[in-house]
Amino acid sequence: MNKEPVYVTGHQHPDTDSIASAIAYAFFKRAMGVRAVPCRLGPVNAESAYLLKRFGFDEPMLLTDARVKLSEITLDPLTYINEDATIFECLHRMNDEKHTYCGVVDNDLHLVGLITKSDIAAVGLGDTAYNIDMLKKIRLDDVAKTLDGTIVYREESMHLNGKVSMIAMADRDRVNRYDLKDRIIIVGDDAETQKTVIEKGAGLVILVWADNVSDDVIQTAKLYHCPILISGHGAMNTSRYIFFSTSVKEIMQNEVITFNTNELAEDVGAKMLRSRYHIYPIIDMDRKLHGYAARYHIMTAKNKQIIMVDHNEFSQSVRAIEEARILEVIDHHRINDFSSMQPVSFRNEIVGSTATIVATIFRENQIPIPQNLAGLLLGALLSDTMNFHSPTTTDKDRQTANILAAMADLDIDDFARDMFAVTADTTGKSYAEMLNQDMKVYNIRECNLSISQVIVTSTEQVRKESAQIQPAIETFCRKKRLDLAVLVFSSILDNGSVVFYGGNRSEWAREAFPDRDGEEHSFQDGLLSRKQQILPKITNIINMYS
Repeated sequence: MNKEPVYVTGHQHPDTDSIASAIAYAFFKRAMGVRAVPCRLGPVNAESAYLLKRFGFDEPMLLTDARVKLSEITLDPLTYINEDATIFECLHRMNDEKHTYCGVVDNDLHLVGLITKSDIAAVGLGDTAYNIDMLKKIRLDDVAKTLDGTIVYREESMHLNGKVSMIAMADRDRVNRYDLKDRIIIVGDDAETQKTVIEKGAGLVILVWADNVSDDVIQTAKLYHCPILISGHGAMNTSRYIFFSTSVKEIMQNEVITFNTNELAEDVGAKMLRSRYHIYPIIDMDRKLHGYAARYHIMTAKNKQIIMVDHNEFSQSVRAIEEARILEVIDHHRINDFSSMQPVSFRNEIVGSTATIVATIFRENQIPIPQNLAGLLLGALLSDTMNFHSPTTTDKDRQTANILAAMADLDIDDFARDMFAVTADTTGKSYAEMLNQDMKVYNIRECNLSISQVIVTSTEQVRKESAQIQPAIETFCRKKRLDLAVLVFSSILDNGSVVFYGGNRSEWAREAFPDRDGEEHSFQDGLLSRKQQILPKITNIINMYS
């Protein structure tokens, strides 16, 4: 199976056909070896939710943008160390993982800083004063760990001025002339010299080339409160490593440019151009370290691969669809404003639902349709054809419905009755919610138009609520910046619809759906299909006046 995912998505404000077709076609593509992921571009409606629950499917993932986010691209793996670790441990971590950088985190993996090998190099090559300030704060256990050493005598607190003296080979007379107070002293295996440096006020004595320490020296150390440890290295390496026993907090970069996993790769690339760092930590919404990105990660990142189902118009698709790599389109609507940079598989059929096409593709490729998936596809087919009452219904839809019903072991009439009882239940829904529920947006000759369709048991009650519906449409128009918003209440039992409209082009809708004398929002007998009846009627009027 291909590693890169392919996102199968329906249109914005998804209806049941959009949801079911995405799920079913993603299943088909996975059967063909493609890592297909079903998606949705908005909340599922009550009908879709009912069918998903009935047949045991989860809601498809919500797709918000066709461009890739940092969370969706391959980043450098996590390399991090705790803020209490030493520079020496950090350097080993970098070398083990072959990185020139390392994130510094707290116990909850929150990023607190960043260290690069350049920062560590400054410890060895930098000014002495820089190291003195750091060595004042070293901890005895960290020194022992860094030097592979053994603590012989421990003091709860150390009195250090950060200076280091190596007198491993100095004679005793010369030692007497040194100011050793509060210094870190590296000394050889000579008990008298060891006692002398302790008595002169050494803050920490590190022994090299020594296997043990005499009781006399230990007693002197206790008297002068001077800790002693035996290094696991010779004098030269001990003098080098001691500087790396300080905490990473002393040298880490605290003000680090980071990016969030939710940011788009192309936006991050533009921001990277304004700085000169070679690596950037990536954090999640909780500021936990997620990975690392360099410019090459962004340059090689590709936008999502997408298969569009139940739509082909970019205005109805996911944000930035024009920047996606579109692989296929499967649809039964008009073809409008579609273009691509490369050839795509485009299947558009004159049928009542996309579910009909998807079910046909299964049969053409001899891929069995699972029983629950057959039920879901049947629900989508019946929903889009309004139980075969829509004028868009074809013989192919009816034949496919019969096949799916047999696979799902369902009676079509009983199943449709159960489903449309849910669909027609508008209890508790505001008119604002209804306007957004099953809505499609079109741009026809620079007229921004939306058509929302709501299935109801009867249109009679709806007509009586005109006083509440009309203000909701006008408010909706203003918020969406539409020239015309159309809200259609359709009843399969009544075999027709009642149409409401708002916006500065309301008169066009009034002309498309004329009222009978003395009536407002007259019942439009036989008006059920948005695709074949409602949209064409409005389009004709717009073309007439534009």
